[in-house]
Amino acid sequence: MLVHIVMFQFKEENKEANLARVKTMLEALPSQISTLKAMEVGIDVSHSERSFDMVLVSKFEDQAGLDAYAPHSAHQAVVSVIKEVTTLSKVVDYII
Repeated sequence: MLVHIVMFQFKEENKEANLARVKTMLEALPSQISTLKAMEVGIDVSHSERSFDMVLVSKFEDQAGLDAYAPHSAHQAVVSVIKEVTTLSKVVDYII
């Protein structure tokens, strides 16, 4: 199983609305992309200096599953919105 984690820092403008919008869009992806086996989306509650605003944890059977997910049109629609409303993202992929 491949775990794909992405953390996002959102722009301050309309932050709460954008967090909610992106979360809803991301949570719709498992029903649209068959290689996406599981997904969790969390919004930060600590608001510490070290915090990112949102985290995405998704699971795929293997690298091929992630590779099929990345260019999928449903995923790309979310990516387009994320690029507009975030300032920074970081990713970690690992195998369990």
